Amino acid sequence: MFVGRAAELGALERAYGEHGSALVPIYGRRRVGKSELILRFLQDKAGIYYLGKTAPALLQMQELLRESARILDEPLLASLAVTGWKDVLLAITQRWRGPNKLVLVLDEFQWVAGSSPELPSVLQECWDRHWKKAGNVMLILCGSFVGFMEREVLGKRSPLFGRRTAQMLVQPFSYREAAEFHPSWSSLDRARAYFICGGIPLYLRFFDPARSVEKNIERNLLDEFAPLFREPDFLLREELREVDNYYAVLRAIASGSTVNRDIATQTGIPERSLHYYIQQLVDIGYVAKRYPLTGARPTKHHVRYVLEDPILRFWFYFVFENLSYIQQMGPRRALRERIRPKLDSYYGACFERLCRQALPHLYEREGIDAAFTVGEYWAKDCQIDVVGLRDDGWTDLGECKWGKVRSLPKLRDELEAKVARYPNRRNATIGRRFFLQTMPSSTPPEVPNAHWHDVDDLYR
Repeated sequence: MFVGRAAELGALERAYGEHGSALVPIYGRRRVGKSELILRFLQDKAGIYYLGKTAPALLQMQELLRESARILDEPLLASLAVTGWKDVLLAITQRWRGPNKLVLVLDEFQWVAGSSPELPSVLQECWDRHWKKAGNVMLILCGSFVGFMEREVLGKRSPLFGRRTAQMLVQPFSYREAAEFHPSWSSLDRARAYFICGGIPLYLRFFDPARSVEKNIERNLLDEFAPLFREPDFLLREELREVDNYYAVLRAIASGSTVNRDIATQTGIPERSLHYYIQQLVDIGYVAKRYPLTGARPTKHHVRYVLEDPILRFWFYFVFENLSYIQQMGPRRALRERIRPKLDSYYGACFERLCRQALPHLYEREGIDAAFTVGEYWAKDCQIDVVGLRDDGWTDLGECKWGKVRSLPKLRDELEAKVARYPNRRNATIGRRFFLQTMPSSTPPEVPNAHWHDVDDLYR
């Protein structure tokens, strides 16, 4: 089942249909669905798809020639004497006689270039002297190492700089797109799955709609033979060195240490060295910096670090510290005794994130066309879960409650106290938004400029 990606497919179709050759770098974190997107695009086109690997350059060129010989029905290509990437690439593209563009895909480009550092320069020469003039080639360079792609393909020092005709950073699915993987589930269960899997297609597919969310946690994340049990370990070891220090940093952030001093204390890594590890995690998208949103320019003293990747967040919060227990007692007992007692509290923090992601959808639904920024606010005496700073002189402040709400008037009073503490330097009109797991049967109290939302409403 292929889900979503209509905008990305549309962009690729436009690049394919436009006059002249195309050079399109596609990049994004692992498991986000880049390869599946490309293969979907290639379904009705003449295309050569090559998946790079950590292998000698000669073997990679020979495999590419064999695949090209099959696709182009040019058997002699398979026995071509390999002298270098330039001859291989030109031999392939010069045999194309079709009326449309030949799509040539080099996936996991970082592995191909890793065994052939000269490859970006070779591609530059092929593009400048042959493909750009021929107008019949669409070259897609796809990579999972975001830093590599930004540096070696898109960066100013890259031989390919300035030659791309389009580019695509493939992001995880939004919470609404992710819901399409489990159409039979309730909105609450879709949200719970999103809290764990995020918008990563591979993880969402592992969650069987015929089972409960908890049973999926047990089978996919707590069973030592399950596909996601060691997934974070695989991701980190593939992209980083000195993984022990990265493990320590991620565990500290997952457990609630969000500023440099606290992370350094918990990990034992000196603050002066900590920046390197955090920045590496930020660069690959696993950790993000957050600032209190007021409209004023933030300073580095305000920064908090958060685990941006949902499956890493869940794994380091629940699984990593319980690995021995899981091995000894098994997944069912681990779920019952170590996971379930903390799960609703964990979901509560995730719900705040989902509400911030939902605010742009709510604005669109309400016909608001002003530019905006969404975030949160914190100070020593105040935590506001959702802040929507709009250019039309309006600021939304939101309170999120995943647990059962016993008194709506009390919830209103809590937010009003926070509104009074928010630094409204723009003198904007303040709107109130209340985000609940489920709306109670009682009528919400009168609140000026207020909107009430539950999970079902966020998925409408």
